[in-house]
Amino acid sequence: MKRIVIFASGSGSNAENLIKFFHNSDNATVIQVLTNNPHAKVLDRCKNLNVSALSFNRVAFSKSKDVLNLLKSSQPDLIVLAGFLWKFPGFILDEYKDKVINIHPALLPKFGGKGMYGMHVHEAVIANNETETGITIHYVNENYDEGAIIFQAKCEVETMDTAEDIAAKIHDLEMKHFPKVVEKLLGAEALEVPN
Repeated sequence: MKRIVIFASGSGSNAENLIKFFHNSDNATVIQVLTNNPHAKVLDRCKNLNVSALSFNRVAFSKSKDVLNLLKSSQPDLIVLAGFLWKFPGFILDEYKDKVINIHPALLPKFGGKGMYGMHVHEAVIANNETETGITIHYVNENYDEGAIIFQAKCEVETMDTAEDIAAKIHDLEMKHFPKVVEKLLGAEALEVPN
């Protein structure tokens, strides 16, 4: 049974979707959710779904080895960032090479980087008069949104779309594709970065 640890910062809809998707799986399970926000709604979702969830601060994450040691004790096969807003420290990435993935609400390399998350992304898509947007699932490296791309799915941006309309379309793409991509990655013999 493959083991998944999720990192989230906010409401946790992607985390909940993953937990439910793998709930009856013979191949993988979400063993823990970690958050940098002690008030994140994801903590309530985990409580309702009987999944272990913990919050941590910046010192535990990037200045000490507390979160790394927690991960080592959990022995994840894959670390999934689902709406997690902090940059991942290099020493954790070194320990879990090609085993940390993220979902981004745009078609990278467009609309990525520091500060580009949630509504900021969708507003930028509209301001730029894009005709399409989508989601990108990618490996995590030491730079925001620059790791190798694993999967993308697109949707149209209509002339009258608001940022909220785009957010709803992106949410649908996330719910549909994210668990399946995670499942495929865990089914692979090795998590190799595509060339």
